[in-house]
Amino acid sequence: MSEQDIVMEDRSAAQSVPPSVIEVEDLVTHYGEREILKGVTMEVREGEIMVIMGGSGSGKSTLLRHLMALEQKTSGTMTILGQNIDDLNMQEFTDLRKKLGVAFQGGALFSSLTVGENVMLPLYEHTGLDRKTMEIMARMKMEVVELGGFEDLMPAELSGGMIKRAAFARAVVMDPRILFCDEPSAGLDPAVASALDELILNLRDAMGMSIVVVTHELDSAFKIADRITILDRGHILMIGTVDEVKSSTNERIYNLLNRVPDGENLDPDEYLARLTGEESGVGNQPL
Repeated sequence: MSEQDIVMEDRSAAQSVPPSVIEVEDLVTHYGEREILKGVTMEVREGEIMVIMGGSGSGKSTLLRHLMALEQKTSGTMTILGQNIDDLNMQEFTDLRKKLGVAFQGGALFSSLTVGENVMLPLYEHTGLDRKTMEIMARMKMEVVELGGFEDLMPAELSGGMIKRAAFARAVVMDPRILFCDEPSAGLDPAVASALDELILNLRDAMGMSIVVVTHELDSAFKIADRITILDRGHILMIGTVDEVKSSTNERIYNLLNRVPDGENLDPDEYLARLTGEESGVGNQPL
């Protein structure tokens, strides 16, 4: 292969990578004196499903809130849909947020509203559409998540899986560019969780959006992810495809994937010192 052929192949490979919709550079976050995120750098590409994983306390929920522009950072930069969030005025920030959808872990439906009214809520808040148009748009999204005909029910009349689907319908009713999902499979039986995974894939394909998912569920992550970001103690251990993550030789990634308890090999004296508060600096750490 000639040098020219190699250059052309490299250019072709670069052009095949979709553009980024989120770019995070050296993100640092503190809660009080405690450092939660320690220089996180990552990107989310257009049209991809990015799954964020990590053990408890790894910082994944904090990272998700940053990606949704809900958290104040200590330092670093973050660009969403080509806009540096530090440079936005209030109106620009509000306009940006309208392009983001969120499906919360518990569904977060208002119990006093019907399912259809819950789905329509973003349209009430952010558009000047007439009610008939909003009802049509809500029904269309409910059909997409296979809840057609349930718009007049109250949230209390829905199963756990149906509540999750209603939350997805509300999250995408304004056709967001990016959809964020916090533990979408939590609390669901395997069959319902698998159906929800299919819904996430179908939403991405049908609406062309980028999707960011935080999950503990390995089966779900491996099924839906284009790439996986693995966090550990505020650092990124790895960003890669499912196959790349599965084949990783990193011990901490291996422990996460095989559910090996963190601290299994902890020195007994160190563990005892931590429990009794005699470990260096323990008494000065925030709870």
